[in-house]
Amino acid sequence: MKKLILPLLLLLGMSLRSTVSQGQERPSDYFSWQQLPVLPDAWGFAGAFAGVSNNALLVAGGANFPDGGAPWNGGVKQWHDQVWVLEKADGQWKQAGKLPMALGYGVSATWRDALVCVGGSNKDGHTTKAFLLRYTNGQVQTESLPDLPVANANACGAIDGDVLYIAGGTAAPADTTADKYGWSIDLSQPAASRRWQTLPPFPGPARMLAVAGIQQHQFYLFSGVHTYTLPGDATIHRRFLTDAWRYEPGKGWHSIASLPHSVAAAPTPAFATGQSQLQIFGGDDGRYFDQAGQLKEQHPGFSNQVLGYNTITDSWAVTGQMPVQKAADSVTNPNGSTWAPVTTPTVVWQGKLVIPGGEVRPATRTPRVLTATPTQPGSAFRLTDWLVVGLYFLLVIGISVAVTRNMQSTTSDFFLGGGKIPWWAAGLSIFGSKLSALTFIAIPAKAYATDWVYFLNNMMIVVVAPLIVYFYLPYFRKLKLTSVYEYLAIRFSPGVKLLGSLTFLVFQISRLGIVIYLPALVLSAVTGVNIIICIVATSAITTAYSASGGIEAVIWTEVMQVGVLLGGALLSLVFISRSLDGGFGQVFTEAAANGKFRLAMLQWDITQPVLWVIFVGGFLTQLVTYSSDQVVVQRYLTTSTEKEARQSIYTNALLVIPASLIFFLVGTALWVYFRHHPAELNPHGNTDDVFPWYISQQLPSGLAGLVIAGLFAATMSTISSSMNAIATVVTTDFYPLFRPTADDRQRFVFARRITVLLGVLGCGIALYLVSLHNTSIWDQYLKIIGLFGGCLAGMFLAGIFFPKVNARGIIIGFTISAVSLYFVQRYSSINFFLYPAVAVVICVVTGYFASLTGSNLKREL
Repeated sequence: MKKLILPLLLLLGMSLRSTVSQGQERPSDYFSWQQLPVLPDAWGFAGAFAGVSNNALLVAGGANFPDGGAPWNGGVKQWHDQVWVLEKADGQWKQAGKLPMALGYGVSATWRDALVCVGGSNKDGHTTKAFLLRYTNGQVQTESLPDLPVANANACGAIDGDVLYIAGGTAAPADTTADKYGWSIDLSQPAASRRWQTLPPFPGPARMLAVAGIQQHQFYLFSGVHTYTLPGDATIHRRFLTDAWRYEPGKGWHSIASLPHSVAAAPTPAFATGQSQLQIFGGDDGRYFDQAGQLKEQHPGFSNQVLGYNTITDSWAVTGQMPVQKAADSVTNPNGSTWAPVTTPTVVWQGKLVIPGGEVRPATRTPRVLTATPTQPGSAFRLTDWLVVGLYFLLVIGISVAVTRNMQSTTSDFFLGGGKIPWWAAGLSIFGSKLSALTFIAIPAKAYATDWVYFLNNMMIVVVAPLIVYFYLPYFRKLKLTSVYEYLAIRFSPGVKLLGSLTFLVFQISRLGIVIYLPALVLSAVTGVNIIICIVATSAITTAYSASGGIEAVIWTEVMQVGVLLGGALLSLVFISRSLDGGFGQVFTEAAANGKFRLAMLQWDITQPVLWVIFVGGFLTQLVTYSSDQVVVQRYLTTSTEKEARQSIYTNALLVIPASLIFFLVGTALWVYFRHHPAELNPHGNTDDVFPWYISQQLPSGLAGLVIAGLFAATMSTISSSMNAIATVVTTDFYPLFRPTADDRQRFVFARRITVLLGVLGCGIALYLVSLHNTSIWDQYLKIIGLFGGCLAGMFLAGIFFPKVNARGIIIGFTISAVSLYFVQRYSSINFFLYPAVAVVICVVTGYFASLTGSNLKREL
């Protein structure tokens, strides 16, 4: 162990130097701006259609005033039908065809490999036409869509998967009022079956030139212009709107927070970033509208602010600025300057937001094509924070050294700590082993994004604990088990034991890389340390103390880690609350007024986390964990007596209550804080990033280090628990099959070696996931493997409570349960909380009846 300390400290030093050298470089805003080649027209276009087809950027149609002929100089608007294509960012625009007619100011969107064009106007008025443009073999092909129910232009729209939504606009150029209705169309339907569906009229004033958006499958409508006339006056007046609305399919329209100012005619749709943000670029706030006739070429242009809307906190913030650079001759030569355009679409192409052309001041277009690339801010982690984290790692190493000196070289000491672990330490260890870094992040994020409905799931351990104590624990203690799956061999057959052990191993080994990789993503983002260093450092230190000190080192480090974990979270809660004007009182009153403390949904919907689903699913989820998971059960067996084992179980159950309160309160407090400080929230972040983001950006130096040490603690606790449990099961259940004559010393050496191998394997899987840049395949894989958890619990439940269930029956029950749950998960909408219930019930019932209808398997199976 001593030989490992110096290289580990050197590794920490490298991490520290890496962080300090990166400093605190932060972008001026959350977007990096560049420009693509200018459009091939001297004056540019406004109201063009734009999208992506066959990985190429398409810009089609639009209108302008050629030769600088503004209306006040007698100029006439010219409409265009050319389709321009840019295949590469550093390439050149080329014409690839024409629209069916000259057209502009319609709705455009990218759908699969096509540009969708709907409505619009030209010199003949507004149109009902809709069509798809596909770029193939250097040419554009057109496919007709159903006509709109009525002619429409100056509307806004956005696409959600296959469904295109449109709202607002006007039916004719001379209309004195805009429209309040909208439509949707499912483009995935066969061409002959596509139909426009009329949406319910949106509340608020009728409008045109609004901004649309899609976030989490909901359609948003922002700002716009309301047109009207006064009695006896034919003049069309404009009111620039700031209201905003959200449409949820099947539930209708809902009012949301108003904008700080109007963003009429801003590039649309809004840019969706992260999991809860919509970004609006510029727009017309109406400040100079009434003066446009007098200002003419002296018009200063439109707003260049980037406004971000957070769908969770229902709040607005300025998240950046568009790159306005006006040259000295901007009045006479507007194309020589960069402006913030309006009346143009937004397109996502090659990971960038593209804003092609547009109107930069009344009657003036631009051929410039702006691009915005989302940028993440740098780490705000400081030297003091790293000193705190470094101290935490030294404590971990110190505990490991102390334990290793006193540990005997036996499997009893390595797997069970010699049966001398105090009940309170075992209880804290049970708690620490189940509170992973993902939980540390996910519980506050869940409370921040929703409410406290999941809180009751955690509380079900209080109900399950007495059942474990009075029905399961006596079996486990009396039989003097090391691997919990040895019980299955005693109760059923060796074959059943191997089935249970193998299921546990496949799940835990697969999970090991994930629980290293995902927290490392967060740690890397928060600290600024390269993710590979995070993975290697965490894996190396955890493997070192797990392999050298066995379960005793794991337990005592977990005791310390629980203190760091809860202490950091509690201090964060205090700091968040103190940063609000009203303190804790504001958190409780404001959150309560907005339903953030809701504990239960009182419906009977089997697809939602309603009260009975939480109770049933939470109860069986906890039963699965505390009755059949080697990681947990192994800790019952490290105490000297059954009485102390009972005390350890109750200690864990009671500790869950204050811990859950702390973490849920942290999430609720974060919601209140960011509701009042929306500009301090990362617009590109995912919901699960909210607590780490606050830690890195808002906590004072030192305290941030303590909380991140807590995140390291949660990560290392989960890793070490899994490695020791896997090593226990492999050594106890599988090693004797290949080395039946091995003595205890040989099994002890094997256990240490397998622990090191597991550390290397977990680190390798995590590094492989880094190279993939995508965990969705692994997520699906783990979801399938995770189906077996409930089936395992069913085996134990049947073994203890149903004496007639035999080996043959339980294997059949396990198999049918796993297959059935796979299809339930894949083809039904049942809430995931009920998966354990489905698995346990099918396993026990099927196993029981299969046992009654057949003979038992031989014990030699």
